[in-house]
Amino acid sequence: MAAMVATGAAQRVVIVGGGFGGLRLAKVLADDPVEVTLVDRRNHHTFQPLLYQVATAMLDPAAIARSLRAIFRRQANVEVRLGHVTGVDWDVKQVLVAEGDPIPFDVLVLAAGAVTSDYGIEGVAEHAFPLKSPEEALRLRHHVLARFERAVADPVLIDSGELNFVVVGGGPTGVEMAGALVELIDNVVRKDFRSVDVDRAHVVLIEATDHLIDPFSPKSRQNALETLAARGVEVRLGTTVEAVTAAAVHLAGGDVVSTRTLVWTAGVRANPLADALALAQAEGRRIVVEPDLSVPGHPDCFVIGDLAASRGEDGTLDPQMAPLAQQGADHVAEQLRRRHRGLATERFSYKNKGVMATVGRNAAVAELPNGMRFRGRLAWVMWLVLHLQRLVGYRNRFEVLTAWGWNYLTSDRTARLMIGSDDEVTGPT
Repeated sequence: MAAMVATGAAQRVVIVGGGFGGLRLAKVLADDPVEVTLVDRRNHHTFQPLLYQVATAMLDPAAIARSLRAIFRRQANVEVRLGHVTGVDWDVKQVLVAEGDPIPFDVLVLAAGAVTSDYGIEGVAEHAFPLKSPEEALRLRHHVLARFERAVADPVLIDSGELNFVVVGGGPTGVEMAGALVELIDNVVRKDFRSVDVDRAHVVLIEATDHLIDPFSPKSRQNALETLAARGVEVRLGTTVEAVTAAAVHLAGGDVVSTRTLVWTAGVRANPLADALALAQAEGRRIVVEPDLSVPGHPDCFVIGDLAASRGEDGTLDPQMAPLAQQGADHVAEQLRRRHRGLATERFSYKNKGVMATVGRNAAVAELPNGMRFRGRLAWVMWLVLHLQRLVGYRNRFEVLTAWGWNYLTSDRTARLMIGSDDEVTGPT
C-alpha cells in the first residue's frame, strides 16, 4: 500500500486519457478540492462499444462521440488539454507533451487505454482494419461499401474475393461485427445494389480457440455460434492466421481466404504510453501496479483501466473492459480523499457486474454475476438499454435511439455515406 500523505490545499491532478476511466474520474472529482487537467490526443470521448455500428452504416460518429470541452464546460475544476504525452519528469513532477509546455502535477493518473495488437503476424498492420477509433470505423465503412461499388463496375472481381469479408477474433466485438455485416448486406446492400449478385457476398469469422465470446458460459457461446451460422456467417473455430496480404488471408494448415477486407478484433495491448514511461510491465504490456493501483516507487501516480495490470485475489489479470476503467476511477477518487484526510489507501477490487454481447437484431446473450442468463430478444433489449444508458449526454442518446428505432422499423441504415479515398472505388490511378 502507498504511504499516507499529509492534508493540504487543492491538488493538481493530471489525468492522461479521455476514455471511460479518465472521463469518470474527472467527473467524480467535481466537488473535491482538486484542479484537474485532462490530457488526450483527441478532443472527444468515444463510446467504443458502438464503433462497429459506425463501421456498418447504422450510426454516424457524432452519435457516439462528444467533445471533451463540451462535457466539462460546466465543471469549473477541469481543464482540457489536447496533446500527445511523450514522457514524465518524475523529479519535478511534470507531464511532458509534444505540444506546448510541460504540465505540472501533484497526482498523475494514467488512463490511456489500449490499442490493437497484431501479435506480430505478417501483413496485419499493413492490410487489416482495426476498430478502436471513429476514424478507423469510417475508413472501414467506406471500404466495405466501396467493395460493392467495385463489383458494380466490374463483376469479375467477385471471383477473386471482392465480396468476401473476414473478421478475425471471436470475442464480443468480433461477434457483433460479423452479425452487423450480415445484416448490412442482407437488409441494405441487397436493395441498394440490385445489379450485383449479393448472394455471393460472404462473411467469415475466424477464432483461434475452440469457442466464441470467451467470458461467457458454454451455453451462451453455443447460442452465439448457432445464431451467427443461421444468419449466414461462416465461423471457423480453432483457426489461426499466419499471414495477410492485400488480397488474401493465409491460415494455419494452408487454407487461403481471398478477400479485400479483413477486420482485426483479435486482441489488444496496453497503450504505447506504457513503453514511453519505462515503467515495469506485465502481460499485454500493462503497467504493473500496487494493490491500490499506484505505481511501485511512484505513490502519486495511479494507473486505471486497460493500461493497469490490476489483479484479482486469485492473481489473474482483471478483464480489459469499460467497467474496469470506471471502477478504477471511482477507487482512485476515493483514495485521493482518504489521503487528503491522512488515511492509508485501500486495495482495489474489481466487481464483475455481468457481460453482454449482441449477435444482431433480436439476438444477444447476457449473463449476470448471480448466475442468471438471458438469450434472444430479451437479452437484446437489455443490451440496447444498457448501452443507451452508458452513452455520454442526452443528445447522443437521442440520436442513437432514433437511429436504432428507424433501423428496427425499416431495416434501413441512414449512415451509409462513403467518406474516404476515391481509390477504394475507382482503383489506383
